[in-house]
Amino acid sequence: MTLLAHDRYCDEIALQVGLLRSVVTSGADLSATVPTCPDWSLEQLVRHLGGALRWVELMVRTRAAEEVPEERVPGAAGPGARGDAAALDAWLGESGEQVVAALREAGPDAKVWGWAGIHNAGFWARRVTHEITVHRADAALAAGLPYEVAPDVAADAIDEWLQIVQHVQRTVPHDEAGELRGPGHSIHLHATDAGAGLNAEWLVELTEDGVTWRRGHEKATVALRGPLTSVLLAFYRRLPLDAPDVEVLGDRELLEFWLERASFG
Repeated sequence: MTLLAHDRYCDEIALQVGLLRSVVTSGADLSATVPTCPDWSLEQLVRHLGGALRWVELMVRTRAAEEVPEERVPGAAGPGARGDAAALDAWLGESGEQVVAALREAGPDAKVWGWAGIHNAGFWARRVTHEITVHRADAALAAGLPYEVAPDVAADAIDEWLQIVQHVQRTVPHDEAGELRGPGHSIHLHATDAGAGLNAEWLVELTEDGVTWRRGHEKATVALRGPLTSVLLAFYRRLPLDAPDVEVLGDRELLEFWLERASFG
């Protein structure tokens, strides 16, 4: 597995923040429930993301050696007025500019605390990229707007999600992800529209010792096929398995079993 370049992640964060801002200013109802995150309204989702950006910015800028409590992050709560799209947009834009500047200044190897045991700024550049990329899908769905993501970013988001599952299995043995074991059970993800040079297929195996995975075209117990963006969204439970853009071949119950237990974050 090869990570994207640090500058690529920083560029993508800036792009995704800009795209999310366009949702905020589109005239969408900020009080509307987000279908894929039903505990949040669209405004709450945006405030969550902007606060997360400011939290990461503070940790990277100060080279934090341990987790910083969220209540210590200046401006993390967002503008005081609710339902003010212009104020929310300006605050989100500032949040994005701050975190991108901090990540670029730090570079990927700067020492910073990270919850996955990867203690450098590069971890946060990648994590923020995919956090905002997937949550922008939530916002777009809530606003009824189209959604697309660059193939290299979508593929890396799937890689990272699989690594998170592995991390949770190692460190939180009582989490539901611990149930994702079983010799002879496997999942194949197959993007049908990947361009030349991008291997956008995965084999995920549920072994006795935990999940293993690799890129490649191999037979599996169940396969999830479709355009890469749709495969990404279905694998993150943002798109139902009966959506017209995706196809499930084989043991659908195994895929549902996976999705029910890989639902943290």
